[in-house]
Amino acid sequence: MTALAEPSTDAFWAVSLRRWNAVCWVLFAAMAVGITALGGSGRDTYAALALLACVAVSFAVLHRFPANPVVRPHGYLGVLVAALGGLAYLGSSYAALFMVTLPHYWMFGRTRRASMEFLGLATAGTLAGSWVRQGWSAEFIGETAVSTLIVVAVGVLIGLWAHSVVEQSTERARLIVELERTQAELSQAHQRQGAADERERMAREIHDTLAQGLASIVVLAEAARSGLATDPERTVRQLRSIESTARENLAEARELVGSGQHGGRAAAGSVAQTLRRILDRFAEDTGLTVDTELADLDCDQQTRIALLRCTQESLANVRKHARASTVGVVLARRSYGVELEVTDDGTGFVVEASTGFGLDGMRKRLAELGGRLTVTSSVGDGTRILAMIPTDGEGAV
Repeated sequence: MTALAEPSTDAFWAVSLRRWNAVCWVLFAAMAVGITALGGSGRDTYAALALLACVAVSFAVLHRFPANPVVRPHGYLGVLVAALGGLAYLGSSYAALFMVTLPHYWMFGRTRRASMEFLGLATAGTLAGSWVRQGWSAEFIGETAVSTLIVVAVGVLIGLWAHSVVEQSTERARLIVELERTQAELSQAHQRQGAADERERMAREIHDTLAQGLASIVVLAEAARSGLATDPERTVRQLRSIESTARENLAEARELVGSGQHGGRAAAGSVAQTLRRILDRFAEDTGLTVDTELADLDCDQQTRIALLRCTQESLANVRKHARASTVGVVLARRSYGVELEVTDDGTGFVVEASTGFGLDGMRKRLAELGGRLTVTSSVGDGTRILAMIPTDGEGAV
């Protein structure tokens, strides 16, 4: 995350540098004119112009070839420190150069430590150059040393404050980047979870509708083939059941592909009427005795669909596994919600050892509505499936 913060810091320095570049070049030109006009043509004048030229060339190279972000800025600061010391020794006007270039120590130093080190060297160089020229005079102590130290102290305070502001801005930028990245990852996670949930829902719908219908068709086709020669009337009924089941599956498939919603066909009519049609078809196809007690309930669409799917799955399990002779279905309203009970007198099974998709799909479907599924069975004692869906905002206990 540190790398993400660097562009913000670099942008701050770039803006600051652009504001000072023009001032520096004007100062370089003004100092060159001043040194030439006031110093005449002596050796000290040429030396001062040479030092100033070194600073100007280094400053130009720094901006023209910013290849190395550390070596070149520190090289420029080193030339600036040497030039200030030399100008102080020569007695030229270095104070203006010192004050205008003071922000450069913080801009090019990059770190507090490097900035303070170069600023300390510049202060020591100028004081040393002035001391060598003036000695321990009252002018040196009262004017040069005190004014230089005051300027440096102000520069240090401003520089430290600027660094603090930059660090806070950098930290905010880093936090913003982290927040945006976290939001993007969270959005992607939500999308992946949504896609996974939709795949699971579609798999459950296909299992509870198309797969069960196809399984019924296979069973009916096998029975029709075996009784084709011995019981033609029953075969005709089974073929009609196959046709009806296939038509229903086709309608279910169109519903799933067309709207992607939970089979709207289940919502037609009351729950009791829909269950009676299913149970009548089941009794006709299997020849089992079906005892029903179905209350005429007023339910919302999702509750109707859940009750229908649980009934279909339970009957499919009876058909495929139970080897039962009698099936009982009870639909009733209780004080805590709607209750559907499906029982059979078949072979039963070990509930804990069940790994099928059907029971797990029923549990998840009911859980989405705040309900629960209770499965009671043991080998040789039949099976009891109890589905409960709360109403009026009551959740499952």
